[in-house]
Order: sequence, then structure tokens, then C-alpha cells
Amino acid sequence: MSSGIVFHLLAALAYALLGVSVWRPLLQNKPHARAGRIRHLCLAGAIALHGAGVYQAILPAHSLYLGWALALSAAIWLGMLIFWLEGVFMRLEGLLPILLPAATLACLLGAAFPSGHLVAHAGIEWLRIHLLIALIAYGLMSIAALQALLMAALDRQLHRPIPDAHNRTVVDRALDSMPPLLVQEILLFRLIWIGFVILTLAVVTGSIVSLRLGGSWLPMDHKTVFTLLSWLTFGVLLTGRYAQGWRGRIALRWTLTGFLFLLLSYTGSQFVLDVILQRG
Repeated sequence: MSSGIVFHLLAALAYALLGVSVWRPLLQNKPHARAGRIRHLCLAGAIALHGAGVYQAILPAHSLYLGWALALSAAIWLGMLIFWLEGVFMRLEGLLPILLPAATLACLLGAAFPSGHLVAHAGIEWLRIHLLIALIAYGLMSIAALQALLMAALDRQLHRPIPDAHNRTVVDRALDSMPPLLVQEILLFRLIWIGFVILTLAVVTGSIVSLRLGGSWLPMDHKTVFTLLSWLTFGVLLTGRYAQGWRGRIALRWTLTGFLFLLLSYTGSQFVLDVILQRG
């Protein structure tokens, strides 16, 4: 058993135990308790174990190894890291009922399906840098899209009649424990800003790699077109936010549209092999 699998399993266990502590009050219909310093430190430990698992699985012996489950695990780890850092400044513990089960599942998938592809030419420094930047950009925009969907669900709940206390479901109580929409909106745009900068770096480094390996700055296949459409969509969203104060449902629609373009470009689990290496 590889060290990457071991760290993923340990992280899954840590996330699961934290998840039990968060979901137990919700299942017992008790008030949601604010996360304390001990839980925050325990979460940091789980994220560290998760990060070690991602590093050992994706970067073994100065090479680069990628698969769909490892890409998903890396994306969720990045989201958890940003959540933990933002949690130092904002009250975001209400997101834990959603994030902890997702992180547990991602770690279990990373341990159960560690297979992937050893990336050719990973020894080329520019290619290696580009691959890692693109993976980070994909992960950040994936987390932003999930955040947008969560905000849409919370917005929908706020606009429907309040059910009787005896008829409230666990999902209702979980959504009630979420941070306010305004706080989540701030987090969403921070994710998009960081993701947009890194996506820009991915486009630039991808152009350099394409020029060195294929002799063309921007090969205009469907993958490149959808990547640029995604970059343009997020750019328009951020411009609209700054110039027109876009927020709410308009921001959510633009976020999901940009992510859809990125998903079409990267074609899910094959984005690294197909887009970055220009295979297919």
C-alpha cells in the first residue's frame, strides 16, 4: 500500500470523525454549536494529512501522476485549505456539514482509485509548472461552482414559506446553520478572483508549453476555445462585479456558465491528458 493511499485513508478518518461531531446536533435537532479552537486545529490536522496524500500520490519521485480521483481529491483539498484560511477571519463553520462529507468522500475515492497516468515529459520544467497551475485553476473554479450551487439552494430556501418546527428536515436545519448569503458571496468572489488569476497563468504557461512542444502559441481546437471562453466569462463577471455591483443570481449564473465552459474544455477527468498535452 502506497503512502499516498495511507494518508488519504487517515485524512478520510479524520474528516469523518469531525463530520460526526458536526452532524450529531443536527440529527438530534439541537442548536448548532460554534466551532472552537480545538475543532479548528483538528481540521488543520486533517487538511495536512489530506495534503500529504495528494502530494505523495500526484508527485511521486519527481514525476507527475494524475487520474480522475486524484484530480478530485486535489480540488477538494484546495477548497478545504481556502475554507480553513478564510475561517480565521470569517465565521464559516456553518459550511462544515457540507464540506466534511465531501472531503471524506474525496479522500476515500483517492484511496480506492489511485490509478491514473504517468504524464509524459513531466521532467520539462515549464510543462510541470503548467500542469500544476492548471490543476489548481480547475480545482478553484470547481469549488467556486459548488459554492454557487450551495448559495442557490440557500437562496431558494429563504424565499419559500417557513415550515413548522416539527416538519423541518435535517437538510433544513443544515441550511439554517450556513453562514449568511452576504458572507458566502464574499467567499465566492475571493475564490473567483484567485481562480481567475491562476487560470490566466495557466493560459500563459500553456501557450509557452504549446510553442515549445508544438510550435504554436494557441492551437485553436475546441479545448483552447472553451478555455478562453471560460477565462472571458469569469473576466466579464469580475468586471461586472467591480463596475456594476453584480451579485446574487446574476453572479451565480455567470459563475456556473464559466465553470461549464471550463468543464467542456477540460472534459472532466481527462483534462490534463487531453488539454494540456494536446492529445486528441
